[in-house]
Amino acid sequence: MMESKLVSLIIIVLGIVAIAQLVRLYELSSKVRKEGEHETNTRDNNLNAKLMLVFMAFLFIGFIYLMRVYGWTGRGESASIHGRELDWLLNLNFVIIIVVFFLMNALLFGFSYKYIRKPGVKAYYFSHSNKLELIWTIIPAIVLAAIIILGLKTWNAIVDKPGDKSIKIELFAKQFDWTVRYSGEDNKLGKFDYKLTTANNELALMTESTIDSAIFQMENGVAGINALEKELNDNNIMLVPEDRDKKMVDLERKTRLIRILYQMRAHHDSKIDAYAWDDIIQKDTLYLSAGQEYEFNFRSKDVIHSAYFPHFRAQMNTVPGMTTRFKFTPDITTKDMRVKMKNDKFNFILLCNKICGSAHYKMKLIVVVLNKNEYKKWMDNKVKSSTFRQTYAPVVAAAVPSKDSVAVTPVN
Repeated sequence: MMESKLVSLIIIVLGIVAIAQLVRLYELSSKVRKEGEHETNTRDNNLNAKLMLVFMAFLFIGFIYLMRVYGWTGRGESASIHGRELDWLLNLNFVIIIVVFFLMNALLFGFSYKYIRKPGVKAYYFSHSNKLELIWTIIPAIVLAAIIILGLKTWNAIVDKPGDKSIKIELFAKQFDWTVRYSGEDNKLGKFDYKLTTANNELALMTESTIDSAIFQMENGVAGINALEKELNDNNIMLVPEDRDKKMVDLERKTRLIRILYQMRAHHDSKIDAYAWDDIIQKDTLYLSAGQEYEFNFRSKDVIHSAYFPHFRAQMNTVPGMTTRFKFTPDITTKDMRVKMKNDKFNFILLCNKICGSAHYKMKLIVVVLNKNEYKKWMDNKVKSSTFRQTYAPVVAAAVPSKDSVAVTPVN
């Protein structure tokens, strides 16, 4: 290994020396011919002009070869209805770009060949032409306007109000995973409030029980208000000033928050609890039905993520503190796509397309598209066993000893 590296280094050094000697030889030959180094003779000029055509041919042949080997765009077939419209629009852009690419490079290299310097021929000075200015201003403006209008039309169709039969799904992003929340049998996603976030209620869904649980945890948890007050008032516990200040700030923040939670509890309408109780929370896989329109709502717990469905041609940022949304209709099942791809292990996927932290690369979710009968069967099983009431409510209730254990104190 060491010998091969040494040989390679010697070859590189000798190559540099050889090039330097050739340059020196060229300089000496120029002096013999009594030509300045800045001067280019007719023979060299003609050679460079012909090389321009050779380079143009190499560029065009290489471009065509790469397109044939790697495909038109490398995106693969779209698996959603609006994705086909996006692909058509992108193909239109590529056609325009490729036509301009071939035309402009043909003119560039062709003119370099045609208009080489000729002895005794003076270059023509061309200063301005209103006609040419109008041509290369108006034509690109018309083309760009058409592309922008078509793009806005397609974008509006993606983010427009969904149809009456659209199914609502929430995708909750956090470092570094996705959580899916289906809207259940009523097709209404339960209300949420970030202040209700606890270990038992990661999505901060709002019900009477989750509010009681949040209040109980805020007051009686390991780092709750009661524990902080006890620690700060216990003379037997010695705290350094920095730690005491941090705990005082934490206590003040939680005191303000508990007042808000009590206000929330006092004004809460228990009728809306039903929206959350039938929601279905899914962690490992997103199941969809082919031919069914879905409205996706996105939330983020921590930083900006980006929900990217490459096979469905859909992407949306998930932003802390706000809800974003789009809709699409998958039209190819996973089984059918595996046949098309000739790959039994193929899966649709949801990725994060923002660098959201050190484990960003792991933030993905498998997407399975079923036919309508398979999806209905899967959803029926989930409704029977995996609603929020069935999975989270017992855990949340266990966090609060009894309904009356949390005294709801009116807040002025």
